[in-house]
Amino acid sequence: MDEYLASTETIDRDAGLIQDTALAVTDGMRTDTEKAIALFYFVRDRIRFSPYVPAHLFEHNRASTVLERAEGLCYQKSIVLAAMARFLGIPARLRFADIRNHQLSERFREMMCGSNILIYHGYNELHLDGRWVSATPAYDLKMCVEHGFVPVEFDGVTNAKFHPRTRAGEPHIEYIREHGHYPDLPWEEILAARDEFVAGLGMDVRDFMARWEQPDGS
Repeated sequence: MDEYLASTETIDRDAGLIQDTALAVTDGMRTDTEKAIALFYFVRDRIRFSPYVPAHLFEHNRASTVLERAEGLCYQKSIVLAAMARFLGIPARLRFADIRNHQLSERFREMMCGSNILIYHGYNELHLDGRWVSATPAYDLKMCVEHGFVPVEFDGVTNAKFHPRTRAGEPHIEYIREHGHYPDLPWEEILAARDEFVAGLGMDVRDFMARWEQPDGS
């Protein structure tokens, strides 16, 4: 389990902000499961989900940076959860999957050239009571309420992943390919997959990144 407890350049579990926050969130709790649940809900709701935050440089994804910014992408939020869990002695790793999001906004779908496939969606696996349990802290509760999404709940026992349908019963998240788990952010792998995916959309990577960094067209 050593590699799932270690500090890395992105999962910087030894950063002061990570340690102080983890201790404050879990103050008075005794079991790893209690602590993991508290950390999950902190990351889910206190770090706002945004697909438009800086992410194109490696350093944008450092746990302490994302926590200080208080908003992030799916895998950035997972990196924060992993860092705080590891600091508290809870083995944590990152997991990635390609998903189809049937509820993407028109703005985002236009940026994706009409595609609703999101590659390398990131979430967590936490080792609790002798087994790995999935935890997906991406969508904050406020966002779910505003858009009619079913929020992901985590009890430390049941795998917590995106729901396939919205509260109204419309299609939402479809998992289409799993990439497995990693002890750290597989940055080069993600960049290579992004370039291949963007080329498949018929776009130049530089043009795609320019859209991502200025999604409002400004």
